[in-house]
Amino acid sequence: MTFFHKDPQLEELGDLILENVWAEFPSLARHQLALTWLVYDPPFIVNTGGALSPEEFWQYPVRGYSYRGVERIYPASIVKLFYLVAVHEWLNQGMVQASAELDRAVRDMIVDSSNDATSLILDVLTGTTSGPELPPAPFETWKQQRNIVNRYFQSLNWVELESINVNQKTWCDGPYGREQAFVGKSRENRNILTTIATARLLHSLIGGVAVSPDRSQAMMALMRRSLAPQDLAADPENQVTGFLGEGVPPSSQLWSKAGLTSQVRHDAAYIELPNVRPYLLVVFTEGKAHSQNETILPFISQRVAEAVMTLG
Repeated sequence: MTFFHKDPQLEELGDLILENVWAEFPSLARHQLALTWLVYDPPFIVNTGGALSPEEFWQYPVRGYSYRGVERIYPASIVKLFYLVAVHEWLNQGMVQASAELDRAVRDMIVDSSNDATSLILDVLTGTTSGPELPPAPFETWKQQRNIVNRYFQSLNWVELESINVNQKTWCDGPYGREQAFVGKSRENRNILTTIATARLLHSLIGGVAVSPDRSQAMMALMRRSLAPQDLAADPENQVTGFLGEGVPPSSQLWSKAGLTSQVRHDAAYIELPNVRPYLLVVFTEGKAHSQNETILPFISQRVAEAVMTLG
């Protein structure tokens, strides 16, 4: 059982949106798309600054729609949201110490999606470093340490997180040395997420119950995306153009984290349109041709926004 419930109205709207997607993009196979969509009905429990306790927050019913939401997919930079929450948990528990350099890396990991910054964050979280291959015994110790982020998320006992893997760095060219040995020759140990797992983490963030209310707000601040045309033009890698943010009106409010490689194009977003219900949308697409297609995610986002407007 997931943290949201299916709803006949959203089922009808979601199915119609997908039919529009297949009609517009016939080369996008059914198995190359995964989607999870939540709608927040009054009284709104998200973006409140942490007004609700975790116990109260998780009791509120949320309705949603999901297509292939439990399919395990390589997440690209979406995994950085999990490292963001983990580093704030470590800071909150005193497991690592705050510093200007750590703050800079956290910011660059989310705002600019820097892989170099993410490398440092994972080193800080796990006490491991990249480098040459290790002898068997030290490598076993290294692997045990690297899996601490997985152990943290499993300790939350969220059924949506049971199938994920978040123990790898993100790369520009690829892993070498002990990192290559760890991910495996066939990438069998690569990072893996689902849209439902991503949605639950994002839901907790915008609900103010990820780590603490103050830390949830700090994390959301890093995810805030400008939709102003001049800001988008000034930053070609803005995580809006070609992603979900492009499909909503400029008057909207957007918090998001995108992921892109030569094989996938993903986005996870919380969106507030003027005078309608806020909503959460996570979309993963796979396939080399589709990862380079900058129109699929905006098309889906626009159709979802139009559907939300019909809800009032």
